[in-house]
Amino acid sequence: MEKTIFITGVSSGIGKRCAEYLSGMGHKVFGTSRRPVTEKLTYTVLQMDVTDQLSIQTAIQKVIETEKKIDVLINNAGIGIGGSIEEYTDDEIKRQFDTNFFGALFMIRAIIPYMRKSNGGMIINVSSLGGLMGLPFQGIYSATKYAIEGLSEALRMELRSSGIKVVLINPGDFKTNFTDNRSTSANLNNNSPYMDQFSKTREIFEHDERNGADPIKIAVKISKIINKRSPKVRYLIGGLEQILFARSRAILPSKWFTAILRDHYKVK
Repeated sequence: MEKTIFITGVSSGIGKRCAEYLSGMGHKVFGTSRRPVTEKLTYTVLQMDVTDQLSIQTAIQKVIETEKKIDVLINNAGIGIGGSIEEYTDDEIKRQFDTNFFGALFMIRAIIPYMRKSNGGMIINVSSLGGLMGLPFQGIYSATKYAIEGLSEALRMELRSSGIKVVLINPGDFKTNFTDNRSTSANLNNNSPYMDQFSKTREIFEHDERNGADPIKIAVKISKIINKRSPKVRYLIGGLEQILFARSRAILPSKWFTAILRDHYKVK
């Protein structure tokens, strides 16, 4: 059945792939971007900033005016800033939380009333494997995704009687322009005591990302999820090795799990 789907952050990467695929599957897709999009697309792009609640309300209202409902919300918009937790500036921390966490929270709170009127809907929050384990030199990014995890688990229970489903998507490494768009903390320079280690670790996680899978894999999975009557709490998506490692946290001693993670990122 055709659904009205609202996706944040469709200018590139996972969001764009999802918008293209889902619209190709016959759904009515509305995506958002902070910057105007002029190219001809198979879906509608609304200019919106997830950190601006008035902008959110305006974009949602445009969809409601034409479609009368929103069946699926996909909270995808996100940013990353590489750096050490000690040296991140307050602004860098705030920017990541404003987009990755508060942006999703604002979207959820704005859309729930419309889903309740329709007696159902689905909220899909794009987290990360980094929301299940703290990643070195991406600590604040991981913190924002951990926050999304807790929010989603609580929300799923709170909305149980409303017919609104809540699902977490935890992607591993995928080949998108997120890698090129990730900035580096202003304080991480040649005078930083972390610089040598950061350079080694960044080389590894950027290599993993650039050699990751095509994000179409996520789009296909989401297409299946939105048609499930009883979706799972979370779906881990990525390379088999990454998925198995993430799942191993439940059975491995914490010391072993951390040692494997540290070894992968060559953290001494």
